[in-house]
Amino acid sequence: MFKGEVVSIFIAPEEGAPTEEVTEVRAVPGSGLEGDRYFMKAGTMSKKNKPEREVTLIESEAIEAVARDYDIEFALGDSRRNIVTRGVPLNHLVGREFNVGETRLRGIKLCDPCGYLASLTADGVRKALANRGGLNAQILSGGVIRAGDEVSD
Repeated sequence: MFKGEVVSIFIAPEEGAPTEEVTEVRAVPGSGLEGDRYFMKAGTMSKKNKPEREVTLIESEAIEAVARDYDIEFALGDSRRNIVTRGVPLNHLVGREFNVGETRLRGIKLCDPCGYLASLTADGVRKALANRGGLNAQILSGGVIRAGDEVSD
């Protein structure tokens, strides 16, 4: 059992566009987060059109570790993940269902950092986020996700 929170929410309207922080976003099963590139099928991996492309999460603790352990300037939105959490063991949620505010998600697979992320951020970010790059998840029941919402199983 765990109880964490949504620290911040980010969307990007198209592939390669900077992420934009929003205070809330509507999660739609089968589609993703309204306003995000994957919702509009305009993301780098959109052609794969799989459930794990609906929403991505990352731990704020992992982002803080990038700066602390690797001396890389890395802001919350730089990970290009949609939801930044605190107090949530994301690596342990693969194959499990959990709540984010009024929505229900299923962890599908770990979201390892890729070369594309490195090309948009900084050298060394792939190594810095290895085994802590976040979680790809499917939206099971939709609703609005807000900064400050509880994340629990």
